[in-house]
Amino acid sequence: MAILCGKNNLDKFNHLVHTDRLLVLIGGGPCGAADLALAKAQSDCFVAADGGADALLAHDIKPEAVIGDLDSISPWARSQISPDCLHLIAEQNSTDFEKCLSHISAPLILGLGFAGGRIDHQMAVFHGLLRYCHQRCMLLGAEDVVFLAPPEISLELPEQTRVSLFPMGAVQGTSDGLFWPIDGLRFEPGQTIGTSNLAKGPVHLRVSAAQMLVILPRSCFGVALEALLATEFSWPEHDGVKAWL
Repeated sequence: MAILCGKNNLDKFNHLVHTDRLLVLIGGGPCGAADLALAKAQSDCFVAADGGADALLAHDIKPEAVIGDLDSISPWARSQISPDCLHLIAEQNSTDFEKCLSHISAPLILGLGFAGGRIDHQMAVFHGLLRYCHQRCMLLGAEDVVFLAPPEISLELPEQTRVSLFPMGAVQGTSDGLFWPIDGLRFEPGQTIGTSNLAKGPVHLRVSAAQMLVILPRSCFGVALEALLATEFSWPEHDGVKAWL
């Protein structure tokens, strides 16, 4: 179970939620019963990003914490949650997703309700993955799973699995097991991207910077989860956030 810090009892890392288990983070975007059932099979530790609390309560799941500027959570949802579990972070220089990533300590964060919906919200979530590249975080959507590529990762993928690599900045890499290898390519938005590649079987990726999104079919949820848990995240200090091993 998670151990929660009270509003006036934050540790030196400003973590509001600590757990040694996978943590499920719920946003205010599309999130159905099938998503929640998949998440509940992995963990019973649920945290909401602001209005994500309404989605959880609608499925009879009470979040252990709600983090954000709390401008989206409904009055009804507020009334169902202990005030000690409502964590207001009023500054407006970050999104609710970023506020959560900066105040959670967990081996891996599974994000639901962050993929799909408004495109500007989706792009802001991708920005959050880059800004907090020290966090192991995977997003589950209706069609895909998405995560920021760590320095190195091995994925036990079936042959012909779609593997899309989308750069959010300048990044290079090498690969084993891709139909179209990425060795020698200089990826950058507006220049070179790597969508709709295919696996020849198990895939091993190495990238030079915390700038590459990996997008896999939703059916690869278990494979991606296992790979991320087995992978070290050892990026250098990034945007003032020290890399976490």
